[in-house]
Amino acid sequence: MHERSSVAELAAILRDGLDRYSPGEKLPSSRALVERHRVSPVTVSRALAELAAEGLVITRPGAGAFRAEARPRARPVDTSWQEVALSAEAADDHAPRGVDASGVLATLAAPAAGVIELNGGYLHPGLQPERALAAALARAGRRPGAWGRPPMEGVSELRAWFAREIGGPGGALAGSDVLVTAGGQSALTAALRALAPPGAPVLVESPTYPGMLAAARASGLRPVPVPMDADGVRTDLLAEAFRASGARLFVCQPLFQNPTGAVLAAGRRAEVLRIARAAGAFVVEDDFARRLVHEDAPPLPPTLIADDPDGTVVHVCSLTKATSPSLRVGALAAHGPVLDRLRAIQVVDSFFVPRPLQEAALELVGSPAWSRHLRVISGQLAVRREALAAALRLHFGGAEPAGPGRPGVRVVPPGGYHFWLRLPDGTDEAALAGAALRAGVAVAPGRPYFAAEPPAPHLRLTFASAAGTAELAEGARRLGTAYEEVAGAGRGDSRGEG
Repeated sequence: MHERSSVAELAAILRDGLDRYSPGEKLPSSRALVERHRVSPVTVSRALAELAAEGLVITRPGAGAFRAEARPRARPVDTSWQEVALSAEAADDHAPRGVDASGVLATLAAPAAGVIELNGGYLHPGLQPERALAAALARAGRRPGAWGRPPMEGVSELRAWFAREIGGPGGALAGSDVLVTAGGQSALTAALRALAPPGAPVLVESPTYPGMLAAARASGLRPVPVPMDADGVRTDLLAEAFRASGARLFVCQPLFQNPTGAVLAAGRRAEVLRIARAAGAFVVEDDFARRLVHEDAPPLPPTLIADDPDGTVVHVCSLTKATSPSLRVGALAAHGPVLDRLRAIQVVDSFFVPRPLQEAALELVGSPAWSRHLRVISGQLAVRREALAAALRLHFGGAEPAGPGRPGVRVVPPGGYHFWLRLPDGTDEAALAGAALRAGVAVAPGRPYFAAEPPAPHLRLTFASAAGTAELAEGARRLGTAYEEVAGAGRGDSRGEG
């Protein structure tokens, strides 16, 4: 059993059994709970901590855990006034203040016990470098000054490391061109706020990452979609979109794009920069997946910013995707005065990234374990990609573009962690996702990935957050069962209409 689910299950068992104890009465010892429930001491400790956080038990070091005294019933709270306050918009408001975070929450929420996670956005714990992270954090905590206030821009050694990684062997970036951020989402949000005023249009790939769309709308921006094909954003339509919208910002993922997996073709890279410069616009390069390359991939292209001598590109990247959801350390890189604006926004929002986390990141990337870890996930992602593709061929209409009316994967990418499935016309993707969840597999419907009406129904499936190849195969089988249920219901409705 996975640690995350075993903690939740033990906490539920203990919570249900609290009525057997009087307030103040001692619960069984940790050793007794370990033996009774056949779990680890860590699981017992975390389950008791969860109940303590809920106010149900009190833990006393050296004495054990005790049922808490009954809490007085809270008086009713009338919050109905908030409905008016939160919905009232001023006449000059550029965008609604409410934010639709459903597309983001779908990838962050932990699945229920027994549900196979094919919609997650992070590596399965079995692929995360937990030992290396623990060792790095321990070493970082002992560094002189590790708990002091860091420079606002980030620890200089970490900025220099990011500059080498982003700029490549040509030395396109210096450490002074980099800001350390609290992960990629924070960096992306700062870039959007820095580069476009509220109410302004921002060009986005279509489809694109829902977290970026949510961040843009939360900043009062108006996402304008630019269609893609297998070679990335269509530059002919990009130029037209700049002219028609007057936008001064384009956000893209040139490498293993989320959700399509596309890589921006070599001939289009220079075109994107040329078109943006002609429009007097910035390009935000979200390079989230560079460290998720598969072992059988061809050589990777350099970052866009490495080929940008004019300060057109603002680069965003992060260590989080290749390590752990909780290692929220990323970077913003840019040339020119825009870096000062990015720095000002970050300081106002969050002051700085905690120094122990920056020092731990430095310890990790400077250790031999880092390159070993990247080799391991490179091989494992390729294995998982092939396993899911084979399972989809068997259970879900094929992992290559299939004939009309058949599900199919548009791109089998040599990097990243997801497939983008185009469903047959008329498929209710929301109903399919619901049926899949009832069948025990979580998938992401495609609608949140589009800034405007989608051209067809889609699903996004990920292969990094499942436990292994057997779970991927079972997930595809469950998804196939759900698809047959939804398709059969649709055929029945059609016959009824006739």
